[in-house]
Amino acid sequence: MVDSRQEHIKLGTYPPEQVYQVLQTSPQGLSSQEVKERQATYGPNQLKESKKEPIWLTFFRHFTSLMALLLWGGGFIAMLSHSLELGIAIWLVNIINGLFSFIQEYRASQATAALNKLLPSYARVLRDGKEDKILAQDLVPGDLVFIEEGDRISADGRLVAVTDLQVNQSALTGESNPIYKSDQADLTPDKTELEYDNMVFAGTTVSSGSGHFIVSAIGMKTEFGQIADLTQNLAQEKSPLQKELDHLTKQISVIAVSVGLFFMVAATLFVHQPLSQAFIFALGMIVAFIPEGLLPTVTLSLAMAVQRMAKDHALVKKLSSVETLGATSVICSDKTGTLTQNAMTVNHLWTLSDSYEVTGLGYASEGQIEQEGRPVSLEENELLNRLVRFSHLASNAQVVAPSADNPNFTILGDPTEACLNVLAEKAGINLNDNHTWAPRLKEIPFDSDRKRMTTVHKLEVGVDGSQHISITKGAPKEVMELCSDYYDNQGMIKSLTATERQAIIAANDQFARDGLRVLAVAYRPLDSEHIGEDKWDMQTLEDNMVFLGLVAMSDPPRQGVREAIEKCHRASIRIIMVTGDYGLTALSIAKKIGIVQGDDARVVSGLELAGMDDNQLKEALKGEIVFARVAPEQKYRVVNALQELGEVVAVTGDGVNDAPALKKADIGVAMGISGTDVAKESADMILTDDHFASIVHAVEEGRAVYRNIQKFLTYIFNSNTPEAVPSAFFLFSLGRIPLPLTVMQILAIDLGTDMVPALGLGVEPPEEGVMDRPPRRLSDRLLNRQLLIKAFVWYGLIEAALAMGAFFLNYWVNQGNLNHLASSGPLYREATTMTLGAIIFTQIGMAMNSRKGRGSIFQVKPFANRIISLGIVLEIVLFIILSYVPFFHTLFNTAPIGLDDWLYLLACPFVIMALEEIRYRLFDKK
Repeated sequence: MVDSRQEHIKLGTYPPEQVYQVLQTSPQGLSSQEVKERQATYGPNQLKESKKEPIWLTFFRHFTSLMALLLWGGGFIAMLSHSLELGIAIWLVNIINGLFSFIQEYRASQATAALNKLLPSYARVLRDGKEDKILAQDLVPGDLVFIEEGDRISADGRLVAVTDLQVNQSALTGESNPIYKSDQADLTPDKTELEYDNMVFAGTTVSSGSGHFIVSAIGMKTEFGQIADLTQNLAQEKSPLQKELDHLTKQISVIAVSVGLFFMVAATLFVHQPLSQAFIFALGMIVAFIPEGLLPTVTLSLAMAVQRMAKDHALVKKLSSVETLGATSVICSDKTGTLTQNAMTVNHLWTLSDSYEVTGLGYASEGQIEQEGRPVSLEENELLNRLVRFSHLASNAQVVAPSADNPNFTILGDPTEACLNVLAEKAGINLNDNHTWAPRLKEIPFDSDRKRMTTVHKLEVGVDGSQHISITKGAPKEVMELCSDYYDNQGMIKSLTATERQAIIAANDQFARDGLRVLAVAYRPLDSEHIGEDKWDMQTLEDNMVFLGLVAMSDPPRQGVREAIEKCHRASIRIIMVTGDYGLTALSIAKKIGIVQGDDARVVSGLELAGMDDNQLKEALKGEIVFARVAPEQKYRVVNALQELGEVVAVTGDGVNDAPALKKADIGVAMGISGTDVAKESADMILTDDHFASIVHAVEEGRAVYRNIQKFLTYIFNSNTPEAVPSAFFLFSLGRIPLPLTVMQILAIDLGTDMVPALGLGVEPPEEGVMDRPPRRLSDRLLNRQLLIKAFVWYGLIEAALAMGAFFLNYWVNQGNLNHLASSGPLYREATTMTLGAIIFTQIGMAMNSRKGRGSIFQVKPFANRIISLGIVLEIVLFIILSYVPFFHTLFNTAPIGLDDWLYLLACPFVIMALEEIRYRLFDKK
């Protein structure tokens, strides 16, 4: 039996009779005894599922992250501070976030289950010389399996007999064109297993014809199984945002605990408070520095971005994936269906006499044949009439129009042939009438070695004095070599000289450079001596043919894709095309849509990639590059190399072959329309319109999420300084200045008035120009030096000055001097109420400053963010309740304030906004 991978690939080089010998079977199939022995040796034909983390452990993990532990501690601290209700509230926040995260992960990919769905349940085999229908899981290497149109293939194997067999291998290769299969040995050197036309693979589908093959690999040993193994064994890594939040939590923990210890020591040394009282005081400061709203804000910011992305046709399965998009520096994209429409379209027709353009895109029959902008009629141009009609007659594909059940065109057969039908309809030909005019009598199927197919037709109206003709279409060079003559635009048949042959090759080369796929069409009138099934051999039908012309077609770029790519370039995001198509076509499309901008771009084939070591690959990835004809594991390897270079990689894919790369990538993007279940389950995001532009919209939203989290942090840390400064006055005055802000008032700010506006900052839409900057570096910190200076020093000290000014001003206005400061009584409570109010009202101004981002405050639409607007209203209402409802006076140490106090507080937001605008105009505006 075949064991090594290299020996498995060599099966394609053996003639059918030798394959029986190599796989130790016979044309009568295996015996029952042999089947039992091999089942014991090789096991069932199934994909093995890797061990999963127990669900209870997954559930528990969502409540033990660093931020979660910090919140558990914060809630406990609040309870120790005699604030049972606030402690419970903090814990509820933690519980809600943990449950939400668990549900998201629980619903995430189950890739192996989806892979198993693609394997058929039954297979037809020959055992003991008799045909039998067995469970696919019971197949063993050496089994002789029968396949026909519509069957999904159950195992890898070597074909030993075929009849017009075509197989759709898109699940493995990503390319939708059916592959013509052969049973003959292929001695072409340096082929990958997937490139052998005499091999079939598990998970692929028979498009047409029939055949039988000998099983060479089952289960995890198949190409399908290799992909499953790669997908299963990939460890789920944390997203950049998750890593950054872990780092942020450590930073916050250090800051909070350090501040708490400082104030505990200071309270003991300077104010001579008892240790227990100093500890409670310190705990209050620690709670003040814990951003309890961080996880809810991050979750809300991600969730709102997900909603906006859904409107732009991008469905996100994992919330953390949203921000990962914002950090994306490289997008590895498929070509077919993502950058292009996956709708082959005839663009040009060329004859030795003239050339023509064909308008319209896709499979809709809207368009016409034109020459220099003028419509061309087939009735007035017999050469063009024959080229279009004969192209259609030699086509096997069908185009099914959209219906109520399926809004898209459906192609039955080869898309390359389908567009020939559309061409005929654009030219005004009724397809049924054309088949009636020239019914097909015989077909010699397309062969990858011959690179052409030939059909025989009986004509209703004779051509060139004959009622029968053969039509050949295929690769231009191969078809031209069959021709001795050509048909010109005067209706004359002329000898095909070297000059005309050079013109044909030149035209074909030019179309190829333009990224077009080209077919040549020729015909031969069959004399009476050549009529009859027994006389229609290949030599007769393809001899002395008459050349008609070339049909050039392409898969057109999707509308808006060029603009999306330009936006990526402005955002310093590289795009690398990784496709199963041919290199010349891929490079041409890449240039046409702007992926490749220079003249020295490198095209690396799968075969060339296989010969590269990792260092060579990394070096190649530093320049403009296009990957063509790549195998599944090679796409995975490209992603891995980019990640080792420090890139954050997004990968698009739709086939089973893409699953490992989708899962390995920092952000896997599956196609919603054309994608397989496996691709969708392995991906982090699904495009419902299969459009590359939707990825770019998603990147924009991802960048907005990161900026919104920074806005939240700036806003939430602004109040930390004015919360800490009053305590510093109390401590360093050795208690002579009573505490201007109590622990309960600090908690009222952090868990009360600040919470809703902070959440509102998480739903800000992307800032203008967010895609005109490069992606953030992974080394960039959410809590960076600039943010710390802005929050704690600039904004923080301004707020602290206004807050302490309110405290002392209240004493001065009410007593006329500051010599009678006391730590109790109505005047003290009124002064602390003013401190509390000043922080609350400066935070209203800070909400507007945070919204503006890098711009001017005058660019902010005041009421555009409804959550912030609601939050501001709630802040004021809560402050009024704390100030004027007697029930809260004792708990929060508050008291009613006067009209002049209100005038001071109402001025605070405008003061802090004005100062920020001055700073912006002096230092930031360019």
